[in-house]
Amino acid sequence: MENLEQLIKSGAATIVDVRSRGEFMGGHVNGSINIPLQEIPARMSELKNMKNIVLCCASGNRSGQAAMMLKQNGIECQNAGSWMDVNYYC
Repeated sequence: MENLEQLIKSGAATIVDVRSRGEFMGGHVNGSINIPLQEIPARMSELKNMKNIVLCCASGNRSGQAAMMLKQNGIECQNAGSWMDVNYYC
């Protein structure tokens, strides 16, 4: 994958926010998709069809866990950390 910042700025990234629905409703990156961390295993086939996945959450902890799960299933992705950092690039 190309540089994370370039990927986000170009609009080519699929931004997946793994925070809870409540957290997501409180603020999120425009155009991002909310898939709470606990739903990742059940939605793996949906994620396999996505391109240029960039994961975010509140601090980078949950998105890091999600990145490990995806990579273990052969899905290429990047952990961008905090959704506010991702929002900065948009």
